[in-house]
Amino acid sequence: MKISLIIPAFNEEKLIGESLRSIHDATRSFTERGWETELIVCDNNSTDGTAELARAAGARVVFEPVNQISRARNRGAEMATGDWLVFIDADSSPSAALFADVARAIKAGDCLGGGCTVRMDGLSRVAAAAAATRLWNGLSRLCKWMAGSFIFCAAPAFRQLGGFSLELYVAEEIDFSRRLKKLARQSRKKLVILHGHPLHTSARKLRLYTIGEYLWFLARAIGGGGRVFRNRSACVPWYDGRR
Repeated sequence: MKISLIIPAFNEEKLIGESLRSIHDATRSFTERGWETELIVCDNNSTDGTAELARAAGARVVFEPVNQISRARNRGAEMATGDWLVFIDADSSPSAALFADVARAIKAGDCLGGGCTVRMDGLSRVAAAAAATRLWNGLSRLCKWMAGSFIFCAAPAFRQLGGFSLELYVAEEIDFSRRLKKLARQSRKKLVILHGHPLHTSARKLRLYTIGEYLWFLARAIGGGGRVFRNRSACVPWYDGRR
């Protein structure tokens, strides 16, 4: 068994070092089972030291010039040679316990892919944000929506689906979850949302952008029937480069 760990990264020099250290430590849950791993970082046209830090941490660095999260993930997957793909955001830190949960889901044989609940660091003083995280985790488990910060998937299934949609600049993980869930039903398999050991991820977007900015984006998304998700310039919190 070989696991490909894929990290899309755009100007992540502040956080990618800690993320890669956590990923390296967590891979023991795979190597202890005799499984092989590979670490791929897709540099999504960064202008800082992201690529150099990734290489120093032992990752294979590939380049995607078009700034889009779907393209970065797909580019990393294109270069991957593993039986299973695990996508992790560059501001997130998985634990060995979470990877052990992933390994058990894979070994069970009835799983085509899945995700996990998340825990945003530094939200203890932001009640509304903490409530929103709990709401997301509930919806994730109920609807089998995979958080973009952590997705695992059998490589053949990923390629059969054509990867993440290039039409979407945000919510691409919801679109992929729906398509993978349909494929799982057809294959008599399932998607799982692991919740025993949540992924620790950065809450920086909630610190860098105001509630008003998010509400304005949400209003535009609802009013436009989701067309804003296909407009890169409208998806400010994801693409304006604020770090």
